[in-house]
Amino acid sequence: MQELKILYEDNHIIVVLKQQNILSQGDETSDKSLLDMVKEYIKEKYNKPGNVFVGLVHRLDRPTGGIMVFAKTSKAANRLSEQIKNKKFTKKYLTVVVGTPRYKSSRLEHFLKKDEKTNIVKVVPRSVDGAKQAILQYETIKTIDTVSLVDVQILTGRSHQIRVQMAQIGTPVFGDAKYNGDTLAKGHNLALWAYHLSFEHPTTKKMMMFNCIPNTDMVPWNVFKVEVEKKQLV
Repeated sequence: MQELKILYEDNHIIVVLKQQNILSQGDETSDKSLLDMVKEYIKEKYNKPGNVFVGLVHRLDRPTGGIMVFAKTSKAANRLSEQIKNKKFTKKYLTVVVGTPRYKSSRLEHFLKKDEKTNIVKVVPRSVDGAKQAILQYETIKTIDTVSLVDVQILTGRSHQIRVQMAQIGTPVFGDAKYNGDTLAKGHNLALWAYHLSFEHPTTKKMMMFNCIPNTDMVPWNVFKVEVEKKQLV
């Protein structure tokens, strides 16, 4: 079994690190997902018979890495889902984009629609059937040459949201072949990482906060090594 990096675990939740290019949950490819790995870990560690309950309360796109929390009980899953619904569940991302955003910081609001056949999300008018509102806030930390390090907080959880919205303003995520972010270099991982997660513990009500940064030796994070590593201390 592939090693699972666990950041925190108790009887109710387990917080883990999702490596890039691993599915959050299974799909038609039948590739092993992080959800599968967590279930296997719990089954093996606690010698549980039969099916193991693990609640998936949020997702990360396959090429995106970073922090995820899973629920170990249905009660915890319901309470975490309720926090997400009430916007009390904070997710922040670091991304390197191609170019420099026009505004140092801004709130982006678009309506998105996903083409299930092509797995491509597009910005569409609000009136389009099936369009879903997507909101995020970003702050540009630093620009070096032709790339910028950006801190993003999403206020809605839409598929490919950051990738599509940043591309829409002319600064696609570095390495994103799907949304024109591989113009500078090809073959690199998507420069999008969920570095911060905070929420209220579903039973103790204690505020839980986790930070984990991407590998700063890898392109393009190495360009912003100092700035990225500071986020570990936030």
